[in-house]
Amino acid sequence: MQVSRFAPSTTGPAHPGTLLAALLCWLDARSRGARLVLRLEDLDPERCRPEWSEAMGEALTWLGLDWDAVVAQSARAADHAAALDSLAARGLLYPCRCTRSELRANAEQLLADGGLAYPGTCRGRALPNGGWRACDEPLRARLPEGEIELADESGADLSGDPSREPGDPIVRRRDGAIAYHLAGVVDDAAQGVTRVVRGRDLAGTTPTQVALQRVLGIATPGYRHHLLLLERRGAKLAKLHGAVGYAELRAAYRAPALCGVLARAAGLRPSVEPVTPHELLDGFAWSRVRDEDRVLHWTGRELILEGG
Repeated sequence: MQVSRFAPSTTGPAHPGTLLAALLCWLDARSRGARLVLRLEDLDPERCRPEWSEAMGEALTWLGLDWDAVVAQSARAADHAAALDSLAARGLLYPCRCTRSELRANAEQLLADGGLAYPGTCRGRALPNGGWRACDEPLRARLPEGEIELADESGADLSGDPSREPGDPIVRRRDGAIAYHLAGVVDDAAQGVTRVVRGRDLAGTTPTQVALQRVLGIATPGYRHHLLLLERRGAKLAKLHGAVGYAELRAAYRAPALCGVLARAAGLRPSVEPVTPHELLDGFAWSRVRDEDRVLHWTGRELILEGG
């Protein structure tokens, strides 16, 4: 049986981009008869709050989405630690003392996503005598060198050599939190995920995740990356940029009306007439979903799709 998952971070309220990604993931899974897991990614101790996890689930239920299981990533600490043990046993785990300011100062150029490539400065360092648990520095995983050939289901080429660009990933942060790449790979394996549907802003992370899957002996799922909702300045709608949140959206819209806006943005409907997720299931196919990103503007009272 196919298994898919929607994995939002709980660092703030759901916004239109979150809800569109959830809707497309839900339509894909339900149209295939796949098992669908909601995974609340709540590992960031600085930015995640329990009330936002609760609010995320409430927003998705309000929109009309349902799940076969709900998992909090923070409850998965034992498996995350076991993955670090496995990397350490293979000699692939090392401490890194490099600061972001040092990496930026020495960077020849930024990556396509604006991030910084890691040049492997600390690759030769060993873990302390007490192992990774005794280390108070960030930990990186040493990735095998070489090209990973990978194609997205949409046809996009995701191939790359993640050991060079972006370089060995941090797998445990300085504050002890398990980092995004490792937690996601380990949790996908534990939940039996065979299919990942997500926004194209995450496409560049895929080679790194596949490299971690391979060193940990984890099967690689299929990937489908889709359009994003953008703000007028061209950046994707995000909590970081103050995108309008669930509370304001619910005050302005009934759920079918908002779903109609999202369906129009995705190209699934010719107008913004109210519709439910279950009504969109009839005839859902990725060939009907537009490839191009859409600009969505919040006026303070309503959402306006730029370009009609």
